Amino acid sequence: MKQLCASIVYIILLFSCAKKEPIKPRNFVNVEIETLLQDSLLSIRAIEILNDGSLAFAANNGAFGLYNPLKNSWVTSKQELDSFNLEFRAVAHTATDFFMLSIESPTLLYKTSDTGSMKLVYYENHTKAFYNAINFWNNQEGIAIGDPIDGCMSIIITRDGGESWKKLSCDVLPKTNEGEAAFAASNTNIAIVGNHTWVATGGKTSRVLYSADKGKTWNAFETPIVQGLETTGLYSIDFYDELNGFAIGGDYTKPDNNAANKIRTTNGGKTWELVGQNQNPGYTSCVQYIPNREGKELVAMGFIGIDYSADSGNTWKHLSDEGFYTIRFLNDSTAYAAGAGRISILTFKE
Repeated sequence: MKQLCASIVYIILLFSCAKKEPIKPRNFVNVEIETLLQDSLLSIRAIEILNDGSLAFAANNGAFGLYNPLKNSWVTSKQELDSFNLEFRAVAHTATDFFMLSIESPTLLYKTSDTGSMKLVYYENHTKAFYNAINFWNNQEGIAIGDPIDGCMSIIITRDGGESWKKLSCDVLPKTNEGEAAFAASNTNIAIVGNHTWVATGGKTSRVLYSADKGKTWNAFETPIVQGLETTGLYSIDFYDELNGFAIGGDYTKPDNNAANKIRTTNGGKTWELVGQNQNPGYTSCVQYIPNREGKELVAMGFIGIDYSADSGNTWKHLSDEGFYTIRFLNDSTAYAAGAGRISILTFKE
């Protein structure tokens, strides 16, 4: 038995110490787009790939739904509450539940229930309430962020799997600067790696808020992104690991402006540098690292099209004029994207 255990330990050490081969460089040149859902009445800014590979979405007009890729079929529904015209721009999931969060007042956060319907788990009625994004650290702990009230960003947190949510006091959050808020553009204002959390703000002031302990304590880091107007700043942020992150935005009223709208960090968000200066893409609502590509490859998209970088954001290639608001990757070459009136599956080609 001792000899067997020693052999197992040796094998584990052998493989753990083996040199990892670097990924083979590649360069996408186009993207194939197949529409899966089309509805001209919908504006879809929030999609989520669930653990079983299905795709969930929520949108305006109270609409939400689920796509089964094995059956190539949709199940859609409409969430109603009194006479409110519900608009959902943020969704998330755990191993057992799906969540969708509305913008504007009253803020409504729903989760799946045992009865098969959606259960209201958070309600906030305030004239300034406007929530932007939601994400989870694990199956029990999650976070949602919104525009500032009483001098700090609105942040609510759950520690019980989403059954209850508590709003953080401004005493534990960085004070907002003049004109600082956030954009509900693609449900990518929050990036999470392990216990680390980054929140992108925008507007007249655009910073990155950071927590190393799942939202218990916070710092704020300045960024060189374009800012100064209500329409400028960061719209989307993603991290490949604890150190390497990318954020993007601009000014949606001037989508062709491509100066100071792309930033990168290599030290966990403490400092940021401008990259891809004066080159497209211009205004962009969503950026995501392509999985399993060592932080080298990114895709950015907005209503002006789809762009790709193979060198951590230094240079970019325009792949398509097709406009989308948000994207989520299935693997290193396939993704779902959503936008005005549609959800599509994208296949990136070399």
